[in-house]
Amino acid sequence: MEKQDFKYKNLPNHLTIARVCAIPLFIVLLLMGFRVAATIVFLAAALTDMLDGKIARRYNLVTNFGKLMDPLADKLLTMSAFVCLVELGDIPGWMVIVILGREFIITGMRQVAAAEGIVIAAGWSGKIKTVCQMVAIPLIMLKNWPCSLLPFYCPLDQIMLWAALVMTIWSGAEYIIKNKQVFSMKNKG
Repeated sequence: MEKQDFKYKNLPNHLTIARVCAIPLFIVLLLMGFRVAATIVFLAAALTDMLDGKIARRYNLVTNFGKLMDPLADKLLTMSAFVCLVELGDIPGWMVIVILGREFIITGMRQVAAAEGIVIAAGWSGKIKTVCQMVAIPLIMLKNWPCSLLPFYCPLDQIMLWAALVMTIWSGAEYIIKNKQVFSMKNKG
């Protein structure tokens, strides 16, 4: 490792831990009605999600901890936001049930596959799903701002929420179809 690269040692893992630690603050701010502050915390945490993976790959700092915690931290952040938005009456609970269900199914499949030494890589549909969620959540938290300032009605928050739901279903179905062999794996024990 070159001297200049040393400063990045473990930085991706620290960013992931920071994202997890930001979740309680985010929840408290959102549920107490401090939507702008909650949105800032959410966006900062979402930014760490993009950065930690890029840094880990660029500087060859991919760790088992990162492989496990990075996607878990991402799911904890988005699921916390969705559950809070249901609590606040901003989105219907059934949508969150569908989104949560997909995450549990795919996470379970990945664990079963990993136990057999198979890696189920994230596909483009899953990445698009994540982007849709990461755009929808701040828009909903801010009551469709800045689109709410337009002289015409533009429900971008609802459009992105529905796009996230559609991509959640699409990517979940794609994962299941592409990795159906996971369901027929026999227990070695």
